[in-house]
Amino acid sequence: MNGTVLAQLAALPDKDIAELRRMWRDLVGDEPPPGNRTHIVRKLAYRIQELAHGGLSPRTRARLDALADDEDDRVKGKPRRKRAEDRPVTGTRLVREWRGLEHCVTVLPDGYEYDGRRFQSLSAAAHAITGTRWNGPQFFGLRNAGKSR
Repeated sequence: MNGTVLAQLAALPDKDIAELRRMWRDLVGDEPPPGNRTHIVRKLAYRIQELAHGGLSPRTRARLDALADDEDDRVKGKPRRKRAEDRPVTGTRLVREWRGLEHCVTVLPDGYEYDGRRFQSLSAAAHAITGTRWNGPQFFGLRNAGKSR
């Protein structure tokens, strides 16, 4: 971070609310929210850094929008939508050795096939293989343990 950005960030907490509101209008381009000084300082700090170093990538924005839509649906009681990036390409064969046996699961347009049976989720297929509950993408190595893609 360059010196002028750091200086601007360091000066924010010392500014009075009128100056913060003026900065908001200049940097954000609309009226600041009423009241909460801490919120205004944090948002201005983000905006200063965003202008200096760039904002979120289009891919990250799209992912955040999708997550927000999922949360809206969850709150409204709607089932979660499947996103294309959540699944391997149709026709992909996922192979996993488990207890000395090789298991193959084929990705279908609307689910998964294992041992001649269809499953709605990769986790259900992993459960059929192991007899215990697993995160399907993690079981097949599509996701690292403890980390999302």
